[in-house]
Amino acid sequence: MRPLLLFLPLLSLGGCALMLPSHDPNQAWISLHKQEGQDIQASRVDDQALSDPRYFQVTPGRHELEVRLEFDVGGHDIGQGSTNYRRTCLLKLAYADFAAGERYLLQAGGIGFRPWARLYDERNQEVAKARESRCGDV
Repeated sequence: MRPLLLFLPLLSLGGCALMLPSHDPNQAWISLHKQEGQDIQASRVDDQALSDPRYFQVTPGRHELEVRLEFDVGGHDIGQGSTNYRRTCLLKLAYADFAAGERYLLQAGGIGFRPWARLYDERNQEVAKARESRCGDV
């Protein structure tokens, strides 16, 4: 029983690592929407690498965001009898009007071999589309 009591505090520390930091009201917050069969990570802001791939937090104004997207390409998109293929791409999204205190949502996915990403504001209106930067070994 005693070893279990010593182990429980260590388990709770692991849960703290999963929590996101609090939103700075002087900056814009961009959440990443993960869909089934994909993995999306925040990679860079204005060509500066990020330390936490789970979100973006930027000052008001213009910024270019880069995301790393892994998604499944269905076997039916490749050819008869083919199995699913995992594709990795970098996408860049530029938006000029990030506002302090606003929350944005970045959704991404793939249609066949083509990746896509869109940025939505708090009113769920699309404000920007990403362009494919490169795919393959990224």
